[in-house]
Amino acid sequence: MDTPVTITECPRDALQGCRRQIPTTEKIVLLRLLAAAGSRRLDCASFVSPRAVPQMADSEAVLAGLGPLPPGVELIGIVLNARGVERAAATAIATVGYPLSISPSFQRQNANQSPGEALAALRQVKLAADAAGRRTLVYISMAFGNPFGDPYGPELVEQAVAAAAGLRIEEVLLADTAGLAQPAAVARLVEQVRSRFPGLRVGVHLHSRPDTAAEKILAAYDAGCRQFDCATGGLGGCPFAGDRLVGNIATEMLLEVLGEHGARVPFSPEALGPARAYTERLRRAYCR
Repeated sequence: MDTPVTITECPRDALQGCRRQIPTTEKIVLLRLLAAAGSRRLDCASFVSPRAVPQMADSEAVLAGLGPLPPGVELIGIVLNARGVERAAATAIATVGYPLSISPSFQRQNANQSPGEALAALRQVKLAADAAGRRTLVYISMAFGNPFGDPYGPELVEQAVAAAAGLRIEEVLLADTAGLAQPAAVARLVEQVRSRFPGLRVGVHLHSRPDTAAEKILAAYDAGCRQFDCATGGLGGCPFAGDRLVGNIATEMLLEVLGEHGARVPFSPEALGPARAYTERLRRAYCR
């Protein structure tokens, strides 16, 4: 209970599915508001093909225009290969994140890679990040099951985590990409991975309907998780979840639920007021 909770705010995940292109200046304002609220980890950029994620095509421009942020803010960007690391390293990005899927179908859909190609790319990403003085984290996508009918089991999650740990990657996020997990499954998998890999930082990137999010948050926390991804306003959907209400867990909800549970949270939900209002404006203007 004494271990403080680390929260990663995910505007990249929140905004990348918006239908209309959001101006670079608007994205900069949002990042500044999130940092001013107290967010010290911002997953804010994507260094992939602009054809794949058009909304993130201006990541370099956003980072160039961001200016000074409060001390201690860590910026995270998604990469799929060594070229992505090279682009990230030319900016203020401190950590690169690589999505490694348990589901072969999703790995192909998300990154146009087979499982073997994905592991080979991860090795190259880690080497390039080390050479550039950047940290590497891995998102274990579809860690709680997938809607494609691909084989799934906790042992497959362990294999993926072991592959990351074998490359001396120190942080993994168990991602409920399709929002399929029940609270008991969240608790079991978090406990299992933390027990098997005691030296690893294990967090969760949960998607959920709003009415079941609190249960999942507490299941992960009570299983020992102290690291959570979230998005202010709950912005960001999941196109393969089959439920338009499934999306990112709202940062303000996570702070409130964990704070009431006795957790040491980094800032109050009220501090997000301006960022939350701005996020809602972006939702109305660009994401409907």
